[in-house]
Amino acid sequence: MSSLISFNFLFLFSFLTSSFTASAQDPFYLNHYCPNTTTYSSNSTYSTNLRTLLSSLSSRNASYSTGFQNATAGKAPDRVTGLFLCRGDVSPEVCRNCVAFSVNQTLNLCPKVREAVFYYEQCILRYSHKNILSTAITNEGEFILSNTNTISPNQKQIDGFTSFVSSTMSEAAGKAANSSRKLYTVNTELTAYQNLYGLLQCTPDLTRADCLSCLQSSINGMALSRIGARLYWPSCTARYELYPFYNESAIETPPLPPPPPPPPPRESLVSTPPISSSSLPGKSGNSTVLVVAVVVLAVLLFIALVGYCFLAKKKKKTFDTASASEVGDDMATADSLQLDYRTIQTATNDFAESNKIGRGGFGEVYKGTFSNGKEVAVKRLSKNSRQGEAEFKTEVVVVAKLQHRNLVRLLGFSLQGEERILVYEYMPNKSLDCLLFDPTKQIQLDWMQRYNIIGGIARGILYLHQDSRLTIIHRDLKASNILLDADINPKIADFGMARIFGLDQTQDNTSRIVGTYFVVDSSGYMAPEYAMHGQFSMKSDVYSFGVLVLEIISGRKNSSFGESDGAQDLLTHAWRLWTNKKALDLVDPLIAENCQNSEVVRCIHIGLLCVQEDPAKRPAISTVFMMLTSNTVTLPVPRQPGFFIQCRAVKDPLDSDQSTTTKSFPASIDDESITDLYPR
Repeated sequence: MSSLISFNFLFLFSFLTSSFTASAQDPFYLNHYCPNTTTYSSNSTYSTNLRTLLSSLSSRNASYSTGFQNATAGKAPDRVTGLFLCRGDVSPEVCRNCVAFSVNQTLNLCPKVREAVFYYEQCILRYSHKNILSTAITNEGEFILSNTNTISPNQKQIDGFTSFVSSTMSEAAGKAANSSRKLYTVNTELTAYQNLYGLLQCTPDLTRADCLSCLQSSINGMALSRIGARLYWPSCTARYELYPFYNESAIETPPLPPPPPPPPPRESLVSTPPISSSSLPGKSGNSTVLVVAVVVLAVLLFIALVGYCFLAKKKKKTFDTASASEVGDDMATADSLQLDYRTIQTATNDFAESNKIGRGGFGEVYKGTFSNGKEVAVKRLSKNSRQGEAEFKTEVVVVAKLQHRNLVRLLGFSLQGEERILVYEYMPNKSLDCLLFDPTKQIQLDWMQRYNIIGGIARGILYLHQDSRLTIIHRDLKASNILLDADINPKIADFGMARIFGLDQTQDNTSRIVGTYFVVDSSGYMAPEYAMHGQFSMKSDVYSFGVLVLEIISGRKNSSFGESDGAQDLLTHAWRLWTNKKALDLVDPLIAENCQNSEVVRCIHIGLLCVQEDPAKRPAISTVFMMLTSNTVTLPVPRQPGFFIQCRAVKDPLDSDQSTTTKSFPASIDDESITDLYPR
């Protein structure tokens, strides 16, 4: 795989944390399978047995610590058998929550069906009127997810990557089948800077042969040329990614074999006479050689240790001597991310006004160019952060470990007295709003590019909400925080600013409303429950994403509507068109003639689902992603969006802590917004 080292892997997802933080949100629904070939009536014996079974599987006495349990209720022909399997790295608490949630959803998702499988990110629940125990199923009920991107456009390198993944996963399948838990994880070097991660798991009731067969069917069914894929069967799962999607520390490694027993006492060796040292030929000479070898080895180790310490102390990383990829990939400690302040001063011409490219609530952004020609975005944070130096370094390392092709990459930081500097990759096409809302530049965004931008933003949010080791809620998603690289690929910015700046992001209710302060529907990205009550959740980000989707499709700001439009904002306008069955009238005229109507209408539908007033009615971002990538997913009917035009979040001038209060105002007041800083 040495030929792949030259690649700039865009799917480096990782976090410097030792464990997952279990989300209090509902488990992430993936899919369900319920063939309606055999059904039952509501008052039947089978219905009673099924409820008994589900109650048993979700009871507190279930084996959540092992992550697996099976049960049977009733007698033939109304016997029902069921089981659950939790992902091998989740805690018993997360496992219990997933199973209980799944049990509550079963009769809604698959009413009156005698057999069903429910797939969630954290667990699988399954029941049937057939005997499903100790039986591998690989001919029905499968669920596949694949990343749309390949490792490279070069076919030779694609073939090399495919071969590597295939052999690695197949070897891991054998080890999973041989393990007592029927579980094995992969963490192996793909290139000098990139690892391949995998997780393979069977239900423990399977035999070794059946487990291996099931996992191999999963591997064979995946598109191994993609940079990530997973395939679920009712009896096993297999997944690989280029980022650590599982909690490695939570999976027990097989115990080491016991040491050999000590030799029996000499007295017990009755049949063997003692041997004197003088009877061993060459004994004295061998001892001398051994002593000399040990001394030489000790001296060499000491010299190597001294040399390493000297080089480690001397090696102060700066962008003048190290490339951006080196700094970005070497993220084991804060020291490896810390950059020389004077180098940054030089790169920005001492933070010259002519180099300033952004200003916002967290500080200012400057374009920087290092002596090696590397362009970066330098964010100079304002000096009212509450964090000390140690806390700041810790949070920077955490955020730097958030690596995804749809997130702006944090390359390093610098500390100098009260100065706190963040260095990001530079985005040549600036932010989405610069293209989308500029009449002279809108033409650059055709429908395919806009559709790709929508999908890319969804992937980035999905990573923040689900695939990173910590659950990150952005809280300030907007067009100006979506940056565009040279190929118009979207990258979410400012996704870790609440952490870096020392704002509390651990509570689900806060008086500190982070992000854009504005008349709530003048910019309209902030979810009503967050703007009004300071309550935020993943569904707050989903709301903001829905606004973005409608803006991207229409080419208009949510705040660009006036009285002459007959609607106060884009959401009102979109909802009226939808209810009047004129959804396509929302489409930007620049792309109306060159877009797929079904695709556009589906995206409008998804956008309206995301901006519903009730957060519980909004889909999770994992569901949104499935809706965008699969036409087979049925979309529910959207409900009216939440409109809170009469209120706005404003900065309290008496509050030096920069918290906000919510007050009532007429809908027609000032529509200015304070935009958070974003790197370009």
